[in-house]
Amino acid sequence: MAPKRIGIVGYGHLGKYLTQKIQESPDLELAFVWNRTASLVEDDLEDKYICHNLENCKNYSPDLIVEVAHPIISKEFGQMFLEVADYMIGSPTALASQEVENSLRAAATTHGLYVPAGAFWGAEDIMKMADQGTLKALKVTMIKHPSCFKLSGELQNKNAQVSGEEKVILYEGSVRGLCPLAPNNVNTMAAAAMAAHNLGFDGVKGCLIADPSSKDWHIVEVEVTGPEIAGRRFNVITTRKNPADPGAVTGTATYASFLSSVKRAGGQGSGVHLC
Repeated sequence: MAPKRIGIVGYGHLGKYLTQKIQESPDLELAFVWNRTASLVEDDLEDKYICHNLENCKNYSPDLIVEVAHPIISKEFGQMFLEVADYMIGSPTALASQEVENSLRAAATTHGLYVPAGAFWGAEDIMKMADQGTLKALKVTMIKHPSCFKLSGELQNKNAQVSGEEKVILYEGSVRGLCPLAPNNVNTMAAAAMAAHNLGFDGVKGCLIADPSSKDWHIVEVEVTGPEIAGRRFNVITTRKNPADPGAVTGTATYASFLSSVKRAGGQGSGVHLC
């Protein structure tokens, strides 16, 4: 079987990591790398791998295109990517826009749209509950050191005022309302909203907590509420602790998890898939 050809869109820390691992893997092959600042790629890769214009990505014959750049990429190029290959959206906060979600779902008729589960533990089980209509509520809480957040608007101001050792709830409400304010931090919540499709971005609840004492971990708590059975409510709560230094937007375990998603993505046909 021929290696799966991967196109990488974005060449930050995660993009560099994926590029290196793809080149080392016997089952994967690098098709192209695009970065907004092309000079950062030119120092590391041969010219044959460098895509200077995403409009020309078809010329590199990718089997899977992986976005690890910015949510705006899916809005501007997502539909085109899905005409060319399977598409893995590394910034699923883009899907908090109903217009973007609708357009990509509509475009995923030949190739598939893949959403990495990342730090969202139990994603496939939750999707099964959503398919059956038994998922009644879902809440995702993310706890990080204040320096690990990249926020905008009122959340940025609120986070800047966190001091001492006391935890501060920066946000609690719908995931749709949170994604535009923290697009780099809450991809896990966006993945949750896609898995819990019967609740969606409006029904899945997100809670963002700044904790000055959380200097070694990114913590994700997932609370699942299912149907009532004989007067008792089905409930699952999980807690995931991902090692991370202060100031790190992405925890260390996320890189290997994302690579695993890249390996799993593709070949499942049309529609939306978790990976």
